[in-house]
Amino acid sequence: MKVIFFGTPQFAVPTLERLLSNPEFEVLGVVTQPDKRRGRGNQMMPSPVKSVALSHQLRVWQPQRIKKDEETLTQLQETGADVFVVVAYGQILSQQILDMPSLGCINVHGSILPKYRGAAPIQWCLYHGEIETGITTMLMDAGMDTGAMLLKASTPIRLLDNAQDLQEKLAGVGADLLVETLRKLNQEIEPIPQDASEATYAPLIKKPDYYIDWSKEAIALHNQIRGFFPDCVARFRGNPLKIIATAPLSSAYGSLLPELEALQQECQALSSLSVHPGEVVNIVKGMGPIVQTGDGLLLLREVQLSGKRAQSGWDFANGTRLAVGEVLESFEL
Repeated sequence: MKVIFFGTPQFAVPTLERLLSNPEFEVLGVVTQPDKRRGRGNQMMPSPVKSVALSHQLRVWQPQRIKKDEETLTQLQETGADVFVVVAYGQILSQQILDMPSLGCINVHGSILPKYRGAAPIQWCLYHGEIETGITTMLMDAGMDTGAMLLKASTPIRLLDNAQDLQEKLAGVGADLLVETLRKLNQEIEPIPQDASEATYAPLIKKPDYYIDWSKEAIALHNQIRGFFPDCVARFRGNPLKIIATAPLSSAYGSLLPELEALQQECQALSSLSVHPGEVVNIVKGMGPIVQTGDGLLLLREVQLSGKRAQSGWDFANGTRLAVGEVLESFEL
């Protein structure tokens, strides 16, 4: 089966590598986003998918706007590919492109459709506190993740999983499911139309989504922080403070976090204190500060001061001489 692969971030790499290692498939080339400036040196860097493609001497296309790039469109048509595989490419494909391969365009989407259609399904499913997600392969159409579904695979979400953890897990699931999908395509799979009435959406993440408001309940803040990892931000002594990893402290989560079970019991007494959201109510040796929220307590497991490296909550408390009663502020422009 002749394949053109469309993809850009690290999430897409395992699927590309699986195709390249399987003699059933011939990857004719890769379409990926243009190189971008990254890192401290602000140097032009290839996407993770392009790096893999170059290491395998594959042909690479990097159009700024694929729908408008006539040269790329002509060359893709001339490849005679059987199928286009799309994994987090980052541009919308026109109907002209969707019609090129004889077997269609297959998308590997990071949710159980029709839930979380859109650009950031992994991040928003964590934000909303889902306990399960997965991968859906689908036949692409002109809509935003609206095509007929082919195969699905689910995976549980643990309470301390963040977006990076889940992306790594789902990338492997997606690679396996894509190979199975291609093997069964047009033979054993009956495409199933999505029920639009059950659809939810996962839009692009915007700057205000990262801002921490301590008046929210602890579990909502925990889900925001792990969903938009590692960029959620509060204020500490007037300066930005990234909150990278947390744990909600409540008897409701004791069974899910056995390593913190003793701490959960200790926090029952702290919960009765009359304090302000954002106030540090305790500092646990070896762990870090416990902060009061609008409803419940939150352990700060990892943070990052402005201009510094990420550090454990305990190192942060020691290094700044944080005191019980000090208040972390919500982030507001």
